[in-house]
Amino acid sequence: MDLKKFEKPEYYVNRELSWIKFDERVLSEARDKTLPLFERLKFLSITSSNLDEFYMVRVASLKDQVHAKYEKPDIAGLTPKEQLAQISKKTHELVQVQYSTYNRSVLPALEKAGLHVIQEHEMLSEEQKKYVDEYFEENVYPVLTPMALDSSRPFPLIRNKSLNIGALIAKKDKKGGKVLDFATVQVPSVLPRVIQIPGSSEKTKAIIFLEEVIERNIGKLFLNNDVVCAHPYRIMRNADLSIDEDEAEDLLVEIQKQLKKRQWGEVIRLEVEEKMDPRLLKILKTEFDIKNDDIFMIPGPLDLTVLMKVYGLDGFDEYKTEGYTPAPVAAFRGYDNLFDRIREGDVFVHHPYMSFDPVVQFVQQAAKDPNVLAIKQTLYRVSGHSPIVAALAQAAENGKQVSVLVELKARFDEENNIVWAKKLEKAGCHVIYGLVGLKTHSKITLVVRREDTGIRRYVHLGTGNYNDSTAKLYTDCGLFTCDARIGEDATAVFNMLSGYSEPKYWNKLVVAPLWMKDRFLKMIEMEANHAKEGREARIMAKMNSLCDPKIMEALYYASSCGVKIDLVVRGICCLKVGIPGVSENITVRSIVGDFLEHSRIFYFYNNGGEEVFMGSADWMPRNLDRRVEIVFPVEDENIKRQVIHILDVELMDNRKAHVLQADGTYIKPDRRGKTLVNSQMEFCREAQEQAKEKTAKEQTRLFIPAEPAEDPEEED
Repeated sequence: MDLKKFEKPEYYVNRELSWIKFDERVLSEARDKTLPLFERLKFLSITSSNLDEFYMVRVASLKDQVHAKYEKPDIAGLTPKEQLAQISKKTHELVQVQYSTYNRSVLPALEKAGLHVIQEHEMLSEEQKKYVDEYFEENVYPVLTPMALDSSRPFPLIRNKSLNIGALIAKKDKKGGKVLDFATVQVPSVLPRVIQIPGSSEKTKAIIFLEEVIERNIGKLFLNNDVVCAHPYRIMRNADLSIDEDEAEDLLVEIQKQLKKRQWGEVIRLEVEEKMDPRLLKILKTEFDIKNDDIFMIPGPLDLTVLMKVYGLDGFDEYKTEGYTPAPVAAFRGYDNLFDRIREGDVFVHHPYMSFDPVVQFVQQAAKDPNVLAIKQTLYRVSGHSPIVAALAQAAENGKQVSVLVELKARFDEENNIVWAKKLEKAGCHVIYGLVGLKTHSKITLVVRREDTGIRRYVHLGTGNYNDSTAKLYTDCGLFTCDARIGEDATAVFNMLSGYSEPKYWNKLVVAPLWMKDRFLKMIEMEANHAKEGREARIMAKMNSLCDPKIMEALYYASSCGVKIDLVVRGICCLKVGIPGVSENITVRSIVGDFLEHSRIFYFYNNGGEEVFMGSADWMPRNLDRRVEIVFPVEDENIKRQVIHILDVELMDNRKAHVLQADGTYIKPDRRGKTLVNSQMEFCREAQEQAKEKTAKEQTRLFIPAEPAEDPEEED
C-alpha cells in the first residue's frame, strides 16, 4: 500500500482548527431556535467549557512549543506559531458569535419566558436594591478578601479559571494629590453565582450574578477611599502537566506536586469586561505578561458556564427537553444473577439508551459472590461517589483478589483518581498506577469465578468510562461475555499491566500501542484490494476524533481504489472530503445532540464476511501509539446486526448531524421531502420498545393457563 502520494499538507486540516469547528457546531445548537430555550442555554455553556479546556491544554502545548523554538510544521503544514495566530483569530470570532447569540437572541427570549437577567450597571428597583444590599452584607461581605497592590504587597496569586473583580482605588499621596492603586477581589466560588431576587411582577423571575452584587457594593470593601472603576476579569493558565515518569520515584507523589503547579502556570488567556477602564487593563496585561491576541473583550458576563446553573432554575420545565430515563436491559430481565445470563450468550448494552445498572451490578455481584475468586478492572474516570469503587473495596474486604489499574494521568481527573486509589489500597486492593510513558485508556473488567465445570472468566468490555454519572449523558457501547478466548486475552492484558508479561499473540482482542494500528491499516488495505478486484468494498467507522496521519493516508488510498467510506466523527477530523481522485468516496458527519457521542465502532465489509469492532480507541496518534487501548470484535450475529444498525441510523440522521463539505465547512443535511431522523431519539425509542416487548412476553408467559391433564388424578 503506497501512501506517499497522500502525504501532501493541502490534503489535511490542522487539528486545532478542526477542534474549533467542532465547538462552532456546539454553538450552532445554541443558535437553533427550534430547540427548547433552556437547552440552548446548555449548549452556550458547553461551548464555554470546551473552549476553557482547549486553551488550558492544546493552546498551552503550542505555546510551550513556541517557547522551545520548535518549528516543525504539522500535518497541514502549519508551524506552532502559525497555528497560534490562526487559533486566536478563529476563537475571537467564535466568542463574538457566542455573545451575540446570548445578548441578541437568548436574553430577549428569556425575558419573554418570564426570566429577567440583570445586566451590568442596570438600574434596580428600590425593592431589588434593598434585597441585593442585604444579601451582600449578610452572605457575601464576610467571605470576601480584597487584596491591594503596592510596594509592600506584591501582585497576588490569581487562580486558574477563577472569576475576579479588579479595581482602581484613588488614594491621597503625601502632597495631598491622588494616586491610583490596583486592588482585586476574587468572586467566591463557595457561594452561588446565580442569585434570585424579587422580579418586577408575580409572573416574572429575576436573577443577578454574584459578581454584579459585589461590583455594586465594592465601595464597602475600600472605606475612606474612592473606587474609580471596577470590572470583572478571568484568566486561563497552562494546565498541561509536565511529568518525567522515568525520573519520578513515585508517580502518585509526582502528580500531586504537579497539580499544585497548575495554579502557577503561565497565563495564556485573559477575559475582561468589554468596557474595562484602559488603565486597569494595562495593569492586568503587564502583570500577566499577556499579548493582545490572548485578551478577550467580553460584551456580557464572563464565563458562560454559569448558564448551566441558570438551566437548573425551577419553574421553566416547558422550555426544557423532558429528561430521558434509560431503559432496563431486556437481556437481563428475569435473571437475578447476571452470570447465569452471560453464560447463555453475549449481552450487548447501549448507553444511555439502556441502563448502566448491569455494569455496576456486574462488579457488585462479583464482590458478594462466594464463588468469585478475583476481580480485575481498569479505571480512567469515575464519579464522585462511585458505586463501582465501593464494590471493589468491598470485594477486597471479602477476601477476593482485587487488582485495579487507576490511571492517575487522566487529565483534570488526577485529584479524584488519587483519592480513589488511596481508598482502594486502604481496603486491600492491589492498585496499579499505569505504565511508564503510557496512559491506560482501555475499559475492561475481568471476573474470575469457580464453577462446577471449573474456572470460568467473565468479561465486560466497553467504549466508555466506568462512570455511572456520565453514563447517563455519553453514548457508549459495551459487551458482556464469557468467551474463553476473550477471557484468556483479558488475563493477558492485566498481566501486561501489572508486570512485564507481553503475550506472543492475542486470540480476539486488538490492543494498542503495539498491535492496533497495524491491524486497522491491514483491514483498510483489505477493503482497498477488494475494490481493486471489482468487488463491493465498504468501511463505516464512528469515533470522537480522527487525526492519525497513517490511518488517514490509508483511507485516502482506499477511497482512491473505490472503497465507499462513511465516517461519523464527533470532534476533530483532519481529513478532507471531495478531493478529486483522493477522497471522493469519503463522507464525514458529526452528530451534536442531547447526549455526547462517545462510542467507537468500526465496520469492514470484508467481501461479505462483515467484521465489526468496538472499543476505547479513536483514530488518533495518542490512542494508537501512546495509550493502552482495547478494541474487541463483535461476533454474535444478532449483536453484530444491532451494532451495524447503530451506524446505519446515524448515517441517516438529518436532525442533529452536520455533514462535512469539500470546502471544510459543516452543514446540516437538506431535509426537504425527507423523513426526519434524530438518531439519538430513535435509539431512545427502540430501547424503550425492547424493554416493553420483553415485559409483554414475560406477562404473556405468566398468564397462559396450564393445559388440563388428561387424568385429573395425576395432576399435582
